[in-house]
Amino acid sequence: MHGLHKFLLFPLLMCLGRSAVGSRIIHGNKVSANSMLYMVSVQNNRGHICGGFLVREDFVVTAAHCNRDEPTSVVFGTHNLKNTDNGKRINIETRYKHPQFMSEGTGNDIMLLKLSKKVQLDNSAQTIHLPSSEMHINDNEQCHVAGWGYTRTNGNVVDDLRVVSIINPQVCKRKWPRLPANVICAGGYGTNKGFCQVCFLFFH
Repeated sequence: MHGLHKFLLFPLLMCLGRSAVGSRIIHGNKVSANSMLYMVSVQNNRGHICGGFLVREDFVVTAAHCNRDEPTSVVFGTHNLKNTDNGKRINIETRYKHPQFMSEGTGNDIMLLKLSKKVQLDNSAQTIHLPSSEMHINDNEQCHVAGWGYTRTNGNVVDDLRVVSIINPQVCKRKWPRLPANVICAGGYGTNKGFCQVCFLFFH
């Protein structure tokens, strides 16, 4: 359980724009091939639900609100949702939702997925490097959030993995003073790259 506790402390990002429209990135830049080998598509029997990160060969971190759609498997080895047949699928054995999660707007929107077997790490799949629990986001930190999203507000979901940049946490607090303490805004300054509602942090 010690390892599980560590993973549940993995920093969660909630990125908000002018209004909440869901849990996918709006706009964003298309990710180059093989640049984020830790990204997985969390799926149920109907298809893609949420993005996630491979944090260990048999553990994936995703958002707790994704549990509503009863995920059953993860697909890794592809950045395009149309090419999931070219990826590799592993069933989910157990879901560990944060015990204090209530809704997307109140924080703690994080869940750990135990896979039924280990992912074979190779040139199509790698684990992400986790920051320490004492990590702080500084001004102009080189961080991004990643996921599958829309090309425009109220548009259709695109199939390619995309990224947006985080913004200054003080600017975020001034604009949205009631955000939970474990929330980080994203979208960038002076851009039209919108927002996401639940994403995860990674460092270059």
